[in-house]
Amino acid sequence: MSRIGRKPIPLPKGVEVKIEGSHISVKGSKGTLEMEVMPQINVEQEDGQLIVTRESEIKAVRAAHGMTRAILNNMVTGVSSGFEKNLEIVGVGYRAQMQGKNLVLSLGFSHPVEVVPPAGIEFACESPIKIAVRGIDRQLVGQVASNIREYRPPEPYKGKGIRYSGEYVIRKAGKAGAKK
Repeated sequence: MSRIGRKPIPLPKGVEVKIEGSHISVKGSKGTLEMEVMPQINVEQEDGQLIVTRESEIKAVRAAHGMTRAILNNMVTGVSSGFEKNLEIVGVGYRAQMQGKNLVLSLGFSHPVEVVPPAGIEFACESPIKIAVRGIDRQLVGQVASNIREYRPPEPYKGKGIRYSGEYVIRKAGKAGAKK
């Protein structure tokens, strides 16, 4: 049995879960998230927690058991407290600024890069070199942060580019120089 799948999911105050067959809806103070589970996976709500069980020992069902529990846990956490990914910009002249709800990045290109947030995501610039991506869907927050990082990933010689907060960039030595 899956170690992760066996763990019950505690429901914080203010979080409502609606189970209709294989459709699960989680509603909290920050919003609502929905998902469809496999027919062989059962989700039950009892004593203020969610319990995920499986009907068979088929490999695909066993694999989906722990994943379903993890996704449901992320949904409960997202609608109650939300998720945030922080990015840092390193490089002379590289900066970010807000323009309404959109994020405008100056990354050394001949044009500024404008990033429009998808539904359920919001950006924040604490300073010109720090970006925060916030939302209730953990997968979407991570994907949007990854997309922003792809505009200028950190390069290994000077470390310039967009990196996750706390990310360590392995540096390479530059040219050794000509010796006479």
